[in-house]
Amino acid sequence: MSLSELDHPAWHALSGAHRPLAIRHGAAARYRPSIGAFAALPPGAGSRDWADLATIAGADEVVFLGLPHEVPDGWDELARFETVQMIAPHGFGRPHDDVVRLTADDSAEMLELATATRPGPFFAESHLFGAYYGVRDGGRLVAMAGERLTTDAWTEISAVCTRHDHRGRGLATRLIETVADGIREAGRRPFLHTGIGNVTAQRLYAHLGFERRTTANAVQRVRVAR
Repeated sequence: MSLSELDHPAWHALSGAHRPLAIRHGAAARYRPSIGAFAALPPGAGSRDWADLATIAGADEVVFLGLPHEVPDGWDELARFETVQMIAPHGFGRPHDDVVRLTADDSAEMLELATATRPGPFFAESHLFGAYYGVRDGGRLVAMAGERLTTDAWTEISAVCTRHDHRGRGLATRLIETVADGIREAGRRPFLHTGIGNVTAQRLYAHLGFERRTTANAVQRVRVAR
């Protein structure tokens, strides 16, 4: 199981398991805008690679996740956020009876929940990243979590969110364990990212057995200079 994939997870996802979700030009790749803003360049990207990315980025802001790139002239770095990357212990994950698999039919509710709780960027077709699971109360979607970047050996857990009036009930834990169970059954190992200042989330993940791997990865928001 290659840890090096986790240095550039978006690159490995867009070059492998998520290639059908990608827009590509030369060596550059990005997700379809309705799915996500992530883009990727090969490690050690040169001027030709950045030109390829400009072709598919257009006027859009795109996001890197991994070891930071040196942004060349002709591009603006709009923001850079430090992250903590954590990996799950071997064998982690188990299903829960009150957690249900979500489908494309639930996509509008998923987007509404993510908009209300702001777990991170979530788009109309972000459910295409992978399997998503939720908890309902009286038919209303009150919590969810799912898969995001998938490499050959790893799948990222993301979009972990719970409505404010349903917090403190252990829903996030049950969702994370259920998502992780599906990842493990697929032969991969879970990982995740959280903001370096999000101590509450880091404590939850550490309590579940996740180990901090690195703080070297970053979220970079970039755009072709105007």
